Amino acid sequence: MPHLVILYTPNLERETDMTGLCRTLADAMLDVRDEHGKPVFPTGGTRVLAYPAAHYAVADGGIAGRAAGTHTGAASGDPGDYAFIYLNLRMGRGRSAATHQRVGERLFDAASAHFAQLFGQRHIGITLQIDEGPEVFDGKRSNLHPLFNSAPKA
Repeated sequence: MPHLVILYTPNLERETDMTGLCRTLADAMLDVRDEHGKPVFPTGGTRVLAYPAAHYAVADGGIAGRAAGTHTGAASGDPGDYAFIYLNLRMGRGRSAATHQRVGERLFDAASAHFAQLFGQRHIGITLQIDEGPEVFDGKRSNLHPLFNSAPKA
């Protein structure tokens, strides 16, 4: 933990680097510090996963975008070709409200920066939500953490 899961409309795949977005967001998560200057998330537990929606419907299906004639669908040329990205961060309990806010702002800013150019080209929505415990079961097994616990600090 933490896990950031991204669900997005597949029309974004031809317009942006989703793997690059995942790396940017993972790096943003690893850069966040709490009130005491300590990393908020463990390196070995940080995960960012992105999935295109196999099926989707966004808003009115493009009626308003076509009627307004604003923005072009970046790759499709259809001004009603809406796009959407939903980011859900799931983290364990125990962090302060200030830390939650810091994490949310950092991730939202990073996602917004990634999609800034597309905002000028198409209709797109971004939602970020952060959830935390309580877990009813929390099984973990990993041999990743020892890699980072013993690695020299940069």
